[in-house]
Amino acid sequence: MLSAYRLLQFSLLAALITGCATSPTTGPNTVGAKQPSPDTQTARSPSGGTASAGTPSTGLGVRGGSANTDGRFDPASRPPTDAARRATMQRFGVELAANRQLAERSVLELLSEARYNPTVARIVAPPAAGQPRALRSWVSYRGRVVEPLRIAQGEAFMQQYSAELKRASARYGVPQNIIAAIIGVETLYGKSQGSFRVLDSLATLGFDYPDATRPDRAEMFRGQLADLIELDLTGRLDARTLKGSYAGAVGIPQFMPGSIKRFAVSAQGAQAINLSTNMADAIDSVANFLVEHGWQRGLPVFVPVKLAAGADKLVEGGLKPTLDWPQLQAAGATLAPGAKDAPWMRTALGVIDLPEQAAGTVELRTATQNFFTITQYNRSYFYAASVADLARALASD
Repeated sequence: MLSAYRLLQFSLLAALITGCATSPTTGPNTVGAKQPSPDTQTARSPSGGTASAGTPSTGLGVRGGSANTDGRFDPASRPPTDAARRATMQRFGVELAANRQLAERSVLELLSEARYNPTVARIVAPPAAGQPRALRSWVSYRGRVVEPLRIAQGEAFMQQYSAELKRASARYGVPQNIIAAIIGVETLYGKSQGSFRVLDSLATLGFDYPDATRPDRAEMFRGQLADLIELDLTGRLDARTLKGSYAGAVGIPQFMPGSIKRFAVSAQGAQAINLSTNMADAIDSVANFLVEHGWQRGLPVFVPVKLAAGADKLVEGGLKPTLDWPQLQAAGATLAPGAKDAPWMRTALGVIDLPEQAAGTVELRTATQNFFTITQYNRSYFYAASVADLARALASD
């Protein structure tokens, strides 16, 4: 998922990474493609995508290039004019309709209403040539998330929706405070869901992505646009009025359209799902997204391990744990004082880094599968660690 709260960080944004929840290939199309600020530690996954938005297939059979001899939609370069852009979008729409068995006329009518949004393009544009990127700061990032107001609002949120959280936790095995922390980071507990028309945002990023060196990002957003159109034409939402983040994330949990399609659920088992005003649906959808991406019931996010000097060499930077407790012990790791034998010692583990680049320091932690599951919501170690720390603060009482 991309949280609307990130709009408060415009001056810090340097590059688009990926979001909140997403597609089957990465997990949460959940909530959307995330766009961490420059001080965000981005997991160095092979795809370089986001946790939420991932890089889902559009289901259109596109192969790259601007236009094939067979006329198939195939953009590798941005359309140079508005007319060319519209022609490209029409080819996209025709193929989308054919591949997903949608009414072509309805698809094209909806696409014709999409408008280029220069604000969206400006937000995700890379730094100008020669402009240095902001240094990553775990201390600053965490300070914006784990702060008194968000903690106080989180405690009130958990009290107000205690029944919904308790039911979801029992059903899915995700702790109540983890669910609350994600919603708190994404939208300040539903208060800041975004004001951009999602149809315009996704069309802008899909067909006019402001970084020509990242065709994968444009492809990802076209995939999200395809899912949005399908959701509209199948009656699950109204794409003409739907508002969300600048990257197209929607509702209380900031799900991208692909995550709405694949992971959103109704708490009451109803056919209609409402992530904008129905908190029970939002809570269950967050929990379902995490479970679908590998959440393990009863497993902590971090484990009490004291790492040896040089443990930074154990950091792989990926989105999956690849070590185990015997390997960590062989590298000099020991249990923290007071820690005892626990089930996590028989599961996969990973060492993650949280750098303070200006100071040249880094905080290392030992994480379980559940930490890496949170990165599927947003492919950032900073994001996942701050969610875990906020959750711990919400559980402190």
